[in-house]
Amino acid sequence: MGVLLEVENLTTEFVTRGGVVRAADDVSWDVGEGETVALVGESGCGKSVSALSIMRLVAPPAGRIVGGRVLFKGRDLLALSDEAMRQIRGREIAMIFQEPMTSLNPVLSIGRQLTEGLEIHLGITPREARQRAGELLAMVGIPDSERRLGQYPHQFSGGMRQRMMIAMALACNPSLILADEPTTALDVTIQAQILELILALQRELGTALILITHDLGIVAETAQRVIVMYAGRKVEEAGVEALFERPLHPYTHGLMASIPRLPAMRGKPSEALARLAEIPGTVPALTNLPPGCTFAPRCALADQHCRAEYPPYEEKRPGHWAACWHSAELAGGGDA
Repeated sequence: MGVLLEVENLTTEFVTRGGVVRAADDVSWDVGEGETVALVGESGCGKSVSALSIMRLVAPPAGRIVGGRVLFKGRDLLALSDEAMRQIRGREIAMIFQEPMTSLNPVLSIGRQLTEGLEIHLGITPREARQRAGELLAMVGIPDSERRLGQYPHQFSGGMRQRMMIAMALACNPSLILADEPTTALDVTIQAQILELILALQRELGTALILITHDLGIVAETAQRVIVMYAGRKVEEAGVEALFERPLHPYTHGLMASIPRLPAMRGKPSEALARLAEIPGTVPALTNLPPGCTFAPRCALADQHCRAEYPPYEEKRPGHWAACWHSAELAGGGDA
């Protein structure tokens, strides 16, 4: 499996009233061909900004990419002209956004929103594009495509709109899809259907997937590799099995402890209920980060060393990286 995307030392800033916010801080990672990589963390950790930076959708002048490289098939996307980037965006790299109603144009029909990209990127006729659009709707489970192509986003349910977004992302058979919390706005039943659809189509088409989520249950079922972000930085990265078996950063431990669990019923129903674990505090404001490790104010293991110096991001075990002074303790007292 070759490397499809390489993100090297990506740094993205936003100018706010409170000062300059470094939303993605010297972030590096890669994605292999056909691989599923999950970016996880709480809101405000830099996951979505990293994805928008790859697509070069960070809006100036407030937002700007100030450092790093994004190599896609060996080409630095950050060095391309706007026109060259438009040829890649949608054709070779596509994005499924979190809330489809803010991404779909309310005054254009579903058919037009699907055919426009096909005509631009594939150079096919309007008739061929409409035929392909109907095939795409059928592929994502939307029946009666001819009638649906003439409808507008408000005539679709939330789940149908998200299926429409998946169809748009897959329209030109891209090599890479960025899925930003693709199921968050949906009810639980529809969430499972949409996620299953994305993964089935990914396997069928051989597309690489970057899945941005805060749901570790989804990660366990879908990803090959996991990247944990906190306050704009990577704090841990490993294969999904290694991360779930023995996480080496307290933040990852906290995320896993907060997964709801249903214990076995042995007595009264009330005995089966357990208090949901939580990580104390909140993600710090990026305009006022604490000295040392940014997670230290919320960490039970933090000491003076943690509060004074940010830990290096190191390979603690083969293929397992973390930025923590206490990884050996988290690993059970042995070598981290």
